[in-house]
Amino acid sequence: MSKRITELSFIIGLFFTIVSLVLLIGHFMSDLLASSKNMYAGIAFLVFGLFMILITKKE
Repeated sequence: MSKRITELSFIIGLFFTIVSLVLLIGHFMSDLLASSKNMYAGIAFLVFGLFMILITKKE
């Protein structure tokens, strides 16, 4: 795990996954953030983040 945490693609994927969860949870929980743009951006960030996490080398 310590080798995986030093890979830049894992860090970028983790960042985008966390940001996407904030956007998606905010979309469903707050009327102020209930814009369709937040939902679509959250889904796109989640897909990109998971892709970046999955392309890390598994050692």
